[in-house]
Amino acid sequence: MGVAVFRNVILSVVVVLVLASCSTPDLQPAERTVDVGTHTLHAVVHGSGTPVVVFDGGIGAFASEYALLQERLAAATTVVTYDRAGYGSSEAGPLPRDSSRVATELRVLLERLGLTGPYVLVGHSLGGLNVEVFAAAYPEDVAAIVLLDPPPLGFISGDEYVELAAVASQMTDEWQSIADRGMESGDEQERAEAEFFKTLASEHREMFGASAEKARSIETFGDARLVVVASGVPNSRFGDVAEEYQEYWAAESEALAAKSSRGVFLFAESSTHRLHDDEAELVVETILGLVESLRLELH
Repeated sequence: MGVAVFRNVILSVVVVLVLASCSTPDLQPAERTVDVGTHTLHAVVHGSGTPVVVFDGGIGAFASEYALLQERLAAATTVVTYDRAGYGSSEAGPLPRDSSRVATELRVLLERLGLTGPYVLVGHSLGGLNVEVFAAAYPEDVAAIVLLDPPPLGFISGDEYVELAAVASQMTDEWQSIADRGMESGDEQERAEAEFFKTLASEHREMFGASAEKARSIETFGDARLVVVASGVPNSRFGDVAEEYQEYWAAESEALAAKSSRGVFLFAESSTHRLHDDEAELVVETILGLVESLRLELH
């Protein structure tokens, strides 16, 4: 389904939600620090109502990066953004930082925030991989899934475009080197930053290891509501194969959408990987459409 057609399909329910939100109190976002067992996580909860929308961001992205989307969606329902372990105001967590560990910590976070599911999970980039693993591990807690440019499984599993693996490996090595140097520093701020880069290196390493293996093993999401959005603008960092690789990435996203009998694939041709910025309207409309559709199912 194309972006334009999808927008027309959900436009009416979005209008209903916007009109309904006009009478909603102006709730302010609440910042929370939650102990998840081995460390604390920082979360921002905004809005009210169900289903609860939960964001998991891309690698290196703090909760604040999705604040504008959160604010808009909070007029219609409860929205949660959070900093993964080692990010922002969240404490560093145990290593390795693979998607299974992240999914487990996220579930504990939501429970201790007192927010019950099933949730609408929104994952961007690496966050999409985490969301996939969460949905497979806790299907009863998931009402809908929105994946924004999730990593292509064939690539991160080492089966396709192996020549680009060196680019990814270089990124991991650079972050690990920054972390190693910072840990030896006598400056407290530099040591704190080192924990962040150590987290990045571990997340990225596991994205091509345990996280990829876990996501690859997911055969189906059953009849879960699933929307996968792919971007169309190539990343110049991939050199001569950038355009070809972008087409491949989109095809992988389309195949991922087919893992649900109610899966929908959207192609945002003019967007870079930062879909939440370049196609904010599409992202908001997609999530609001799912929220309203889920509410209608319950009545």
